[in-house]
Amino acid sequence: MRTEGAFGVLQRANELEAQGRSIIHLEIGQPDFPTPEHIVEAGCKALRDGYTRYGPAGGLTVLREAIAEHISTTRGIDVHPMEVVVTPGAKPILFFSALALLEPGDEMVYADPGFPIYPSVAACAGARAVSVPLREGNDWALTVEDFERVVTDRTRLLLINSPQNPTGGVLSRADIAAIAQIAVERDIIVLADEVYSRIIYEGEHFSFASVPGMKERTILLDGFSKTYSMTGWRLGYSVSPREIAEKLELLQVNSNSCTASAIQMAGLAALRGPQDSVRAMIAEFDRRRRIVVDAVSSLPGWSARMPRGAFYLFCNIRGLGTDCVTIRDRLLDEAGVALMHGTDFGQYGEGYVRVSYASSVDVLEEGIARIRKWGESR
Repeated sequence: MRTEGAFGVLQRANELEAQGRSIIHLEIGQPDFPTPEHIVEAGCKALRDGYTRYGPAGGLTVLREAIAEHISTTRGIDVHPMEVVVTPGAKPILFFSALALLEPGDEMVYADPGFPIYPSVAACAGARAVSVPLREGNDWALTVEDFERVVTDRTRLLLINSPQNPTGGVLSRADIAAIAQIAVERDIIVLADEVYSRIIYEGEHFSFASVPGMKERTILLDGFSKTYSMTGWRLGYSVSPREIAEKLELLQVNSNSCTASAIQMAGLAALRGPQDSVRAMIAEFDRRRRIVVDAVSSLPGWSARMPRGAFYLFCNIRGLGTDCVTIRDRLLDEAGVALMHGTDFGQYGEGYVRVSYASSVDVLEEGIARIRKWGESR
């Protein structure tokens, strides 16, 4: 199993700060906005009102109903509350899906570069993780041709993320429909990681579950961490066919028992409450992405495409003539800038580094200034 490199870089950066070093944090995928006050208050009220005991393994009925209504509206499909499973964070859905669907000898296809935990979930189930490349020249979108090239009779699961971490790429409706057709023809389940579904700048999010015939073979994964700046609250969920949802709930019973009830009530307030803070946050991310793309593109040896979703910039650093791990280490140790190396997200990430623009414009500008100064002194 692999670790998640962002936490390792964060730990090293924190150690340097403890030694008195000034570090600019561009590594962690965590919005710098506070959790909206009405959500915090709902969580506190729930604690005061006694939501401190075990709850149903699949989630509180009231939250499952709200999620079913939300997904039905946003994805244009009919979702029943019993098709929803609420978990402490979205990561358990990755593992539960792999454990429920994969056996030794099976294969799971995932996009590379991608979230580093993806191959771990296949390994945990004893299956083989098969990477399919995302290419900068294709605006970081998975192509049907590349997908078909790696599909075999052993392929059981496609794990796809859009909007995508680390590239900010977004799959088009046409690409999703074409990939979905192959999934139907080859009897492949799609695990659609949609945790960045609300953080999209051009057009609207489109889900695999929205393709006719795909709701029956899609596990939709989403959560509250990114959209509502609730990373530390740990609240996620899945929407899947009833027979799969029952297995995911069984795995929840055997691992986490349930998700904290007070946290779920805060999630209910997030979905049912005002969305002004979400819109304001996305507008600010949009402003930041334009600033940071322009700034990075002015650095000698650096270039970057404009991301269409999430809050990451996958920067091409091949012009520096050095591997991405060395660049990451030197920027942290010599310039005091923490960011992620591309190969943390897979073999096809070589030649790139990831910058998170989930930090303020002042922090981003200081980070770029330090990188520029470091580059001039190399």
